[in-house]
Amino acid sequence: MRNYKYAALAALASTVSIFATPAIQARPMTAEDLATLKRVGAPAISPDGKSMVFTVTSTDLKDNARNTILHIQKITENQSSPIATKGSAHSPAFAQDGSLYYISDASGSEQIWKHKDGRHSQVSDFTVDVAGFKLSSDARKIAIWADVSTECADLNCDKDVVAKDTALPGPGTGREYDKLFVRHWGSWEKGDHLSRLFAYDMGAQGLSNGKLISTQVGDTPSKPFGGGEEIAITDDAVFYTLRIADKNEPRSTNLDIYQASEDGTTTNITKSNLATDTMPTPSPDGRYIAYVAMERAGYESDKLTLKIRDLKNSKVQSLTQNWDRSVGSISWSADSKSLYITAQDILDHPVYKISVKGGTPKRLSKGGNVNNVVPLKNGSIVYTKNDINAPNEIFHFNEQSGEKKLTTINDVVLAEIDKVNVQRFDFAGANGDQVWGQIIKPVKNEKIIAGEKLPVAFLVHGGPQGSFGNSWSFRWNPKVMASQGFVAVSVDFHGSVGYGQEFTDSINQDWGGKPLTDLKLGLAAAGKIDPQADTKNACALGASYGGYMMNWIAGNWSDEFKCIVNHAGLFDLRQFAFETEELWFDEWDHGGPWWARKDGEKWNPVNHVTKWKTPMLVIHGELDFRVPYSQSIAAFTALQRQDIESKLLIFPDENHWINKPQNSLQWHENVFSWLKKYTVEKSE
Repeated sequence: MRNYKYAALAALASTVSIFATPAIQARPMTAEDLATLKRVGAPAISPDGKSMVFTVTSTDLKDNARNTILHIQKITENQSSPIATKGSAHSPAFAQDGSLYYISDASGSEQIWKHKDGRHSQVSDFTVDVAGFKLSSDARKIAIWADVSTECADLNCDKDVVAKDTALPGPGTGREYDKLFVRHWGSWEKGDHLSRLFAYDMGAQGLSNGKLISTQVGDTPSKPFGGGEEIAITDDAVFYTLRIADKNEPRSTNLDIYQASEDGTTTNITKSNLATDTMPTPSPDGRYIAYVAMERAGYESDKLTLKIRDLKNSKVQSLTQNWDRSVGSISWSADSKSLYITAQDILDHPVYKISVKGGTPKRLSKGGNVNNVVPLKNGSIVYTKNDINAPNEIFHFNEQSGEKKLTTINDVVLAEIDKVNVQRFDFAGANGDQVWGQIIKPVKNEKIIAGEKLPVAFLVHGGPQGSFGNSWSFRWNPKVMASQGFVAVSVDFHGSVGYGQEFTDSINQDWGGKPLTDLKLGLAAAGKIDPQADTKNACALGASYGGYMMNWIAGNWSDEFKCIVNHAGLFDLRQFAFETEELWFDEWDHGGPWWARKDGEKWNPVNHVTKWKTPMLVIHGELDFRVPYSQSIAAFTALQRQDIESKLLIFPDENHWINKPQNSLQWHENVFSWLKKYTVEKSE
C-alpha cells in the first residue's frame, strides 16, 4: 500500500455538493421522515425491454407495519402506477411470454402468483411459505426455496412436520442441541429446519414433478443474508450456493457452488477452493457461469474476485485477479460479451463494465451507491441508486448519453426536506497512509448560514470491514443526524472497504490501534477543513464494531467527547469470543480461539473501565445473537457502578438492527435527546 505524506488538507479535500435550490420552503429532516420514506426495490424488465416492474414499500407508523406493492413503468417515461394485487407483493420476475410472477401473502401465506392480461392467479399453494424463486428462461421450470424440515420430500409437507421444532422434543420447554449453530443472527435454530431448494415443472395445470435439488445438509441461500443472488437456473441446470451445516459450520466460510443437471447429477464446481464461492450467474448464451471467490478460508471479508467458468470444458478464468477491489454483484450483458459488476470504491459503490476476455473494469456511474443492475438488450442498463441525500430510485444508463433518473417515488417528500452538503476529505492517517472521511452538514441551518459553529456528531461505522460512504441508510443515517443541527463527521479508518485489500486487512488483530489513530487524526482534520465543525463540542456514536470503538474510546480517548452513544457494542472480547455465533469472524480478526491468542486482552475494552467518565447512552436488541445484549448490560453496569451519567435502552423485539418503525422512532428520540443534552444544551 502506498504511503501518503501529510499535505495541506484544504488542497487535498475534494467537495461533493449534492444540493439544489428547492422549489418550496424546506425543513429539517426528522426521524419520522426517515421511518416513512418509501423504499424502492430492484427492477424486473419485461422481455421486450420497454417496461419495468419494481416494489415500493410504505410504512404505517400508527400500525407499526410496512406494506409492499408492485409498480409498473415504461422505461421511456418517469411516471409509475401500482399494480392492483391482493396483499403485500414482492420479488417480481418476468417470463419470456410477458407473464409477471411474484410472491404475495394474499392467500394467507407467502405463495407464488402470476399476472397476465390483467388477471392474477395463484401458482403455488404449499404448506410452507415460499422465500424466493427463479424462473428458467423458457419459464418451463422454476426453482423455489423455503425453510422446511429435512424430513420433507417436497414443499407440500405435512403441516405437523412443518411446525415441528426438533430442538424442542419435550416434555418440557428446554431446547436440546448437540452441535453449533445453536442460534444465528436473531433466532434460535429449529433443529432440522433448513432453507432448501426445490425444482418444479411449470405448465398449464400448474406446478408438477417437484424434486429436492439441495440434497446436502445446509442452507441455500445461506443464512442470514443470502438471497436470490446465490441461486440461478438455466434450461438444463440449477446452480446454488451452500455451506455444509455440520459442527464446523460456525468456523467455516467455505460456501461452494453446486451444479444440479437435468440428468440428475450434482457437482460441486468449486470444491477445490476452501474459501467462499458465491453469486453463480449464467451467461445468456449458456456458455459460462460467472461467480465470485475469496482465497483465504475462514475470512469473511477477503477480496471477492470475479471468475467465469466455461461450462463446455470446465476451464476457469479470473477476470479481476489484478484489480484491487472486491466485487459486490454480477450481471451479464445481453450479448454475453461483457459483465457489469459493482464494487466499493472510496466512499462510492459504482457500477463497472468488464469484457469477458478480462482487462481493467471501466467505471460507468459517478457518485452514490449502485445496486440491482439489470442489462437491457440494447446495451444500456437500469439500476437502483441512492446517496446520502436520498434513498433508492431507479436510473437508466447508456454509455453515450450517461445516466437518467427514471423514478420519482420520494421526490415530493424530499422536496420538503433540507438537503445536506457532503464534503469528502483525505488526510494522512496511521502509518502516514491516506485515509478518507466525510463532513455532512445541513444547508439551511441558521448558524451555518451565519458562519457560526455547530456541534459534531462523530459517526464510527461497523463491520469493521465496512464504510460510511455516500449511501443511504434507513438505520444509521448521516443526513437525519446533521438535520438535527449537527455537523456529522465520519472516517473510513484502517479496515474499511473500498481502498484495496491490504487496507481492509490492516485492522486484523489491531482493533484498537490504527483505527483509533485514524479517528483522532480524522476528527482533527475535519475541524481544520471546516471551521464550523466544533470538534470540541462533539459526541461519538457507533454500532457493532462502532459500538466496540465507543467502549474503547471511553477508556482511551475519553477527554475528547461530551457524550457517547453505544449501540450493540462489544464490551468484553473474552466473553464475546465464547458467546457470539459466527465464530469465523471473531477468530479471524483476533487470531484464533481465545486460548490461542498471543495477547487477547490487548484491545479488550473491559480492561479500561476505570478510566471511563464520559456520559454514555447504551442501546441493544434482546434478539441480537451476533453481539449478545449481555455485552451492553455489562457496559451499563460498569457505568452505573462508577456513577457515570448513563442510560440503557433495550428492545425486546429487535436483533442486531433496529427495524420496526416505532422502535426506530424511539431509538432516534433517545439518541437526539442524548446528543443535544450534552452538546447544544450545555454549550448555550
